[in-house]
Amino acid sequence: MQNPHHSRDLSRRSLRVAMLKGIGTAAALTFLVTGCSLKEPVAEAAQVPVQGGTVAAGVPAEAADPLEGVPSLEGKTVGIAAKDIVHDFSRVVYEELQTRIEGLGGTVIATQAEAKDDKHVSNVENLLAQQPDAIVVILGDAQTLSPALKKVSEAGVALFTIDFQSEYSINNVTSDNWTIGSTLARTLAEDIGGKGKIIAFNGFPGVTPCRIRYNELKMVLEDYPGIEIQQPELQDKYEGTIEDAKKQIQDQLRRLPAGEIDAIWSCWDIPLIGAAQAIDPTGDNNIKLYGVDAEPGALDLIADAGSSYTGTVAQQTKAMAAQSIANVALFLGERADEVPTTSYLAPIFVNKTNVNQVRRDLGI
Repeated sequence: MQNPHHSRDLSRRSLRVAMLKGIGTAAALTFLVTGCSLKEPVAEAAQVPVQGGTVAAGVPAEAADPLEGVPSLEGKTVGIAAKDIVHDFSRVVYEELQTRIEGLGGTVIATQAEAKDDKHVSNVENLLAQQPDAIVVILGDAQTLSPALKKVSEAGVALFTIDFQSEYSINNVTSDNWTIGSTLARTLAEDIGGKGKIIAFNGFPGVTPCRIRYNELKMVLEDYPGIEIQQPELQDKYEGTIEDAKKQIQDQLRRLPAGEIDAIWSCWDIPLIGAAQAIDPTGDNNIKLYGVDAEPGALDLIADAGSSYTGTVAQQTKAMAAQSIANVALFLGERADEVPTTSYLAPIFVNKTNVNQVRRDLGI
């Protein structure tokens, strides 16, 4: 099994090269996707081979179905443990996994933890007790979940993850979060002219995608010394996220001098929907908001010329689910040599200029 730290180092080096050359999209590892940009959705999808898997570039509807030609799951049982189905990313992946497992003839045991870490752990342990052939975990906190995943691995049950890097996972399907983080950060920095003060929501350092995206924000801002992150950083949370974020931003607007804040960053969209609800009624379009996931509510705000919500990043949720089940089927079908350690899918940057096109292309 490839050392995940090694692939991370390769990804970071390739991103630095891309940043130096001014390229908008860096594909996973040492490959660059040519002919498209994170900021420019493409009409046709491309597939770039990486480590025995593929990096999908563009629109999933145009890409080859990863389940074509894979072994049947007839007679196999696959457990699903989602941390939550509160936001659109998790819900779509959760539902698509079930559809794809059943489409290959498999049996599904699906659980979701309502965003509670202790319940997520219990769900994984309960799935293990039912002796499935494989378990797919969607998101999670590394510190709380790792002991349960170790039990799965030691029991000989095939473990797969989505957007959750784990040493016990056979394969993790994820977007290229280094590209997401660096592109979002560079876009923010350039949009505010390379100087000013930003607010960052930073409540989930144990969630791998959020940690990567935040680290990329910090790395990019090293080259923009005129930009400062307001301290203390704000803490987002899973439950009551929108109202909580709205209140926190309203408090900031009351406390800080007018014009003090130029942008707000979050590793996901939901807090920024609340932030927009706090800012937009004031008519202050000088504060720009940047998130990730292309939640429908965020896309509605980005499409609104009067909203402060400026940009998000769309992930290929259905394609991620399909790729994960393709990897499960290959592994259980004695074709494990075709399963890479990580399957990366390319993200697509969304702003006020291209939001309607992206919605048409991705069907969101």
